[in-house]
Amino acid sequence: MIVAAVFAAMCLGFAIVGFSSLGDITDPIQLADARGFAWFWVFLASVAIALGLATWWIAGKQSEDEDA
Repeated sequence: MIVAAVFAAMCLGFAIVGFSSLGDITDPIQLADARGFAWFWVFLASVAIALGLATWWIAGKQSEDEDA
């Protein structure tokens, strides 16, 4: 869970940097590529968050089963 959180934070950091640097790009093709690259980092962060939440949920279910 911790690794997923760290990875998601790193991916979101790259996405924020990517989106904030879009204003400096004048070529429309490079702008579209940079925007797609930033959205790809957002996608990776969302996958990491989903996997971290799934891991947290599974760990909680496992501890509930051991208590019963």
